[in-house]
Parts: sequence; structure tokens; C-alpha cells
Amino acid sequence: MMNNKDVKWEIVGKGIKSTKSIEGSREIIEVLLANRGIKTEKQKDEFFNPTFPEKLTVKSLSLSQKEINKTLKRIADAIKNQEQIIIYGDYDADGICATAILWECLYSLTKNIMPYIPNRFEEGYGLNAESIQKLKIQYKKLKVIITVDNGIVAHAATDKAKELGIDVIITDHHQPSKALTSRRNLPASRSRGVSLRVRDKYDYPDAFAIIHTTQICGSGIAWILGREILKSFQLPDSSRQLNKNSKINKLDNSLEIRKGLDLCAIGTIADQMPLVGINRSFAKYGLEELNKTKRVGLLALFKEAGITMKVPNLKGSEPYLNIGTYEVNFVIAPRINAMGRMEHAIDSLRLICTTSHANAIKLAEILGKVNIERQNVVEQVVIHAYDNIDVEDKKGLIILGHDSYHEGVIGLAASKLVEKFYRPAIVFSKGEKISKASARSISGFNIIEAIHSVEDLIIGGGGHPMAAGFSIETAKIEEFSKKINEISIPLLTDSVLSRFLKVDLEIEFNQLNRELHDELSKFEPSGIRNPIPCFLTKKVNVIDAKCVGVGAKHLKLKLEKDGFVFGAIGFSLGDLYPSLLADSKIDIVFSLNKNVWNGHESLELKIKDLKQINTRGK
Repeated sequence: MMNNKDVKWEIVGKGIKSTKSIEGSREIIEVLLANRGIKTEKQKDEFFNPTFPEKLTVKSLSLSQKEINKTLKRIADAIKNQEQIIIYGDYDADGICATAILWECLYSLTKNIMPYIPNRFEEGYGLNAESIQKLKIQYKKLKVIITVDNGIVAHAATDKAKELGIDVIITDHHQPSKALTSRRNLPASRSRGVSLRVRDKYDYPDAFAIIHTTQICGSGIAWILGREILKSFQLPDSSRQLNKNSKINKLDNSLEIRKGLDLCAIGTIADQMPLVGINRSFAKYGLEELNKTKRVGLLALFKEAGITMKVPNLKGSEPYLNIGTYEVNFVIAPRINAMGRMEHAIDSLRLICTTSHANAIKLAEILGKVNIERQNVVEQVVIHAYDNIDVEDKKGLIILGHDSYHEGVIGLAASKLVEKFYRPAIVFSKGEKISKASARSISGFNIIEAIHSVEDLIIGGGGHPMAAGFSIETAKIEEFSKKINEISIPLLTDSVLSRFLKVDLEIEFNQLNRELHDELSKFEPSGIRNPIPCFLTKKVNVIDAKCVGVGAKHLKLKLEKDGFVFGAIGFSLGDLYPSLLADSKIDIVFSLNKNVWNGHESLELKIKDLKQINTRGK
């Protein structure tokens, strides 16, 4: 998948004297585990058998038990006093799933609970002061706002809520503002009474409670909070059982607690969390729940997207779903995200939460159509960007913008630029006075820290080391670009800007077998920090080569070495076909897949990159 002459192959497997010293699948697995930093027996057991999310401790998640206890008491008081509670979400897949998780949890306790998803184009990202004012007018008894997947940098909005007599409970996983910002230099008349929470080097909003960690995604935090809510309401203390009609004022809430893990998997994978440790727990067990979900909305979405039931080879076995990280990343999450990018994300939330089959089908069709529209708009922006960038003259970040760029897709456009040029990119959707920006980065360069270093020039924003977003006065874009590049250029060394394809191990074709494939499948779910196991084999003979797929984009090969023959597929490598003659010798980097066709199973190599050694006649 990496047809790029500048890509360097790096074999991660250390301490291996030679490929021939590895005799069986077990030894290969040991190398793969070591490559992922998994060495002790305890680490291995946790990797292959992660702790079930229900048993994860608050401390292990770096969450504050004190803040959670404050939150539980405030929610209990709100339910008892019949106060209105708003779940204030976000418009991406993680934010939508987090909103659904917490809303469903609290709706089983009180009907005075409403979800709220801001409009990207009118309200922007995160807790918004004007939106809070409107909500207060709409809901006279509004006393509690719980943010999910946002709020950790919402200082002004939190202060506004406090003015209106609303307690804000922030649940978020984004990076907070650094301490000693301009907020700390407020005039005495404005700062009087404002108690800043400064933990370590960060500046937190003056909220009623803050449940924050960067270890897990917004959906993960929402699920943990929901778990703690349900646990607190199941205690046999009558004071905790506030709602006599509640479905969960029993001693056993296990089924209710497990509910929402399917959404937690979507949020964790879609938000690109590292799939090791705690997040592996959410992804693994969440995918299990997702594959047996009864949510009519998700089932309708799967059907619209072409995710079909797998038919097992064993007679009498029931068809089953086989959704993994690929389906979440490239099929499910893009459809959920599309609504927030192009229109309003509320329909994505409705799809997830609906119990109506008719509504589910209708909403799934809407999400599918809007996703196609999103794809077309992204393509237009990317084509324009490619035509207006001279990366050869760039020493720092790729920074560009235009007033025609749809603000809902600039993040995707930035990702495309990073993928093509392997350099951090910031793309602006320019407005007359205010512009929106999305940034994407590469390994080794923390984009949100770079943005924070010039935060005096931006209006507001947030993000992670690899992705961020913010608003800025259009007149300040040029100054912003100059200053952030002054900071970034020294950090973007040749080493950082080198594109590496990491290879787990060099092996031979005679080591590829069903036993190894079955052992490799235990590494799922794969993702960041737990990539799909990747191998190198040198001097492989090309028996046959042809292009397949729409536009002949993909390369289908028949390969042989030492008498062992395998079929192979190289997605987006079709342009190599003219140079690949029969009898060519190539080095290949690949993963080992199982191919099923007409009920017949065979091992297949998925080519990630290849280098030609020689061709026939040489």
C-alpha cells in the first residue's frame, strides 16, 4: 500500500540473529509481542485476555474518584429534585457515541434528560456560551450540563453557565489549556471569585466537577461514568434508589452496565486511540458486543453500508457479523461522522438510539447519501489543494486555505495532504472575518503543542498530538503561519520527516501456515501501537501479475519461493504492473490474511510495499 521510493523499511525485531533460527509459530509470536513492548507473562496475559471494562478501576484510568463522587451526588440530587439535565456532546463519532451512552444510562433513571449536539457551522466545537443561554430559556429547570468529549478548554462557557445557575460537569479526554495563559492575567475586577483549577501545568475551567483523562476516548469516559452511576443506584440503600419506576433499582445491573460497550468500541477505534492496555479492553469486548448488537439503527446502517453476515463453513451454524477495526474505521465511523461534517449530527445520534425499524432504515439511507456527498466534496478540496501547493519550497508545516473549502471536510483534506507528502498540515476554511482550521500531524511532531505555542493568535480550539482544530481571525492567518513555522521548522528534522514502514520480522514462505495465521488473529483488534503483524520476505519470484479493480488500481500476484506458492494482493499498487514481468524477483513487505472464496479457504499475502530486485533477462 506504500508505493513510495522514499519509504524506508525498518525491521523492528531486535536480537534475532537470523530468520532460520526461528523454527515455529510460537517463536514468531514471541518476537511480535516483544516488538509491542509485551515481555512479561503478566503483560502477555493482559494482552491476550484484557481486563473486562466492568473491572477497570477508576485509578487505573487516571480519573479522580473525588470528582466522580461529586458528580454522582449532583446527579442524584438533580433526579430527586426533578431538575433538567443536558448531555452536551460533540458531532464526531466519538462524541455521538459518548452522548448516546450517557443519555441512555440517565434516561433509565429520569425523563428530565436531553442530549444536545452543537451545530458545527453555527456553534462550533465544544461548550458554547450562547448555546447555554438558549438552552436555559428552553428548559427553565436546567440546572446541570454534563459535557462529553468536550469542555476541557471551555473556560468562558463554563463561567457563563455558572452565572446562569447551572452546574457544569466536564467529561473530556482532550488536552487542557496550559497554565499561565492570558486567562490568568485577567483584570482584578474580572478575576475576582474565579477559582482556577491548576493541576500540574494545566489550566482547567471552573466547573462543578471535572472527569478527565487522556488515556481513553470520550466514549470510554462516558461509559465509565455510566458504570459508576449504575453501580451507585444498585446499592440496597433506599436513599440511592431515587426513582421507584427505574428499571435499574435492583441489585444486579450487569446487563445495563454492559450496554453501551458496542458504542464504546466505535468511539475508541474511530478516535484513533492506541489499542493496547485499557483501550484494547474497550475495543476487544466492545467489538464483541457490536457484532451481536440489537440496535436497529446500527443494523440498518450495516445493511446500507454492505456489511453482511458471514456464512460459516460448519453446517447448522448461524450466520454471524465479523466487524473489526477496518469496518469501524472505514465504513461505520465515516457514515456517523458525515452528518456532522456536512449538515447536523443529530441524525447520527437518532440512528444509534432509535428503537423504530422504519426510522432506522430512513436514517441509515440519509447517512449513506450524505457520506457520498462528503466523499465528493473532499475530493474537490484535495484536488484544489494539490494544485495550489509547492511542497518542494516548504521547510515547515503545509499550511493553506481557501474560502471555497467546506469547513466540515478540512480535517480529511489535511489527512490526505499528510498521507501524500508526509508532513504536518493545517488547512483553513477561510471566512470573511473568522476562519476555521484543522490540523493533522506525523509521528514525532506534537501538533497541539505547536498550536498552543501561538495560542495568543487563535480564538479557541483543542485536540491531540496528532490532530487538532481551532478558529482564528482571518486577518491573523499569515502571522500565525509565520510564527508556528518558526517554532516548527527546528523540530521537523530529517529523521522526523522520514517515512518508515515498520516490519516485525523477516521470515520465509515455508514458515507461513494456518497455525501461524490462527496465532496472529489473536493480536486483533489491531491499530495504533498494535499494528497488524507485518513481515518481510526477500528474493520472491513473480509467477504472474495482473491489475484488478476499478481503474486497475490494485495489483494481484502469484508468488513463489523455495517451492511454496501464495496468492497476493497489493491495494493501490497497480501502477507497478508495467515493471513486474513474470520471473521478476522482488522483496515484499506483507501481512498474512485468510481468503475465503466459494467456501474454499486459503492463505493470502496482503502486500504493503515491494521493491524490485531484477527482471527477466537481467
